[in-house]
Amino acid sequence: MRLLPVVVTLLLTVGIAYYVYIPLPDAIQEPWKLMMLDAGFRTASHLASLKAWLGFDHYIHTIRQVTEFSDRMMASGGSEAGAGVVPGVKVSDVEFEGIPVRVYEPPAGGEGHLRRGLMFFHGGGWALSSAKKGAYDHINRMLSDELNTVVVSVDYRMYPEVHFPMPFFDCLAAAKHFLSPEVLAKYAIDPERVAVSGDSAGGNLAAAVSQEISIDDTASVKFSVQALIYPVLQALDFNTPSYLQNKDIPILKRSLMVRFWLQYLNADLSLHSHVTANNHSSLDHSNITPELRARLDWSVLLPPKHKKSYSPVIVEKGSQEEPAKEIPGLLNVRASPLLAAPEVLAKCPRAYILTCEYDVLRDDGMMYARRLQDAGVTVTNDHYEDGFHGCFSFLAWPMDFDVGKRAVRGYFNWLQSNL
Repeated sequence: MRLLPVVVTLLLTVGIAYYVYIPLPDAIQEPWKLMMLDAGFRTASHLASLKAWLGFDHYIHTIRQVTEFSDRMMASGGSEAGAGVVPGVKVSDVEFEGIPVRVYEPPAGGEGHLRRGLMFFHGGGWALSSAKKGAYDHINRMLSDELNTVVVSVDYRMYPEVHFPMPFFDCLAAAKHFLSPEVLAKYAIDPERVAVSGDSAGGNLAAAVSQEISIDDTASVKFSVQALIYPVLQALDFNTPSYLQNKDIPILKRSLMVRFWLQYLNADLSLHSHVTANNHSSLDHSNITPELRARLDWSVLLPPKHKKSYSPVIVEKGSQEEPAKEIPGLLNVRASPLLAAPEVLAKCPRAYILTCEYDVLRDDGMMYARRLQDAGVTVTNDHYEDGFHGCFSFLAWPMDFDVGKRAVRGYFNWLQSNL
């Protein structure tokens, strides 16, 4: 009888280890932390799918509840990164053109002293996270304090409540309001030192809004810089080297990114395998012109180091439907900023693009950096050889990563020197 508890404990330990363990590249530091994170996300996804199948709630709503609970737990850990309080920074929840935003104001710098301004769009696949919670809130508090910057973090509407283009329009409306001379004067912001920034899906929105503002002749003030953190920039090729190399690397696996895109563009989720195989961008689709394809031709745009031994996945003949009918918005540059014409990119502000080696979106960011440079824009591509998608946001104990701390510090340093 004494042996039974030992056997049960051993079996449970082996079962948990089997569930948690996934093979990771040797270059990723603190691998067990990432494995635990992945196990947590998988568990939340299974729970959400079960509740949705039983008809209790939309699976996105369940995942939001789980991630919000996780944020609260990590914030209660008491670490500096988790505490979220930065003395002296004034935080206000207001609305810009009806869009909820959180404004972070540093201590007053004295009479006549203008400050930097930065608008931030959070990530989460256009479906998850919030401008007011977790790491986003803490990073923006720190940025406001350290860089004497008025930060405006936008809570745009998300899936499943809305689809593209509504999140883009929310962000654009908030940006135009922020850039108005009256609002800049209200917050004592130097109109020559205003940035737009975002991570992942937020990096997508930041790039798209930056392009839109750059070509708007009616805008008297434009963004001075754009800072994009592992941005998602195109949905035509899910077989770039980074998508293939990192298709099973947490926390953003290729299958999840494809799903995020289909949700965002209000497409049928049954197209998942079709899109993953690049059938939606096959050569027989006449509206995807050679010129358009060249704008995301990684065989030309990527450095040799990152092409590795991969070959382009080009489908000769796909479905009968044109992409615009299958997936509305697929070719819209407001959804896929990498597809913008050279003359649009040439008007964009200088850029900071953070990429991570172990991220399906690595090549999106690197191709955009190259295209901006080819258009005459000054670009800094800050690449982390041991980085993975999401590392920028994991700063709170016990899921704090050294690479995430370095990434945030590199982002701050660039803004300090360039904004």
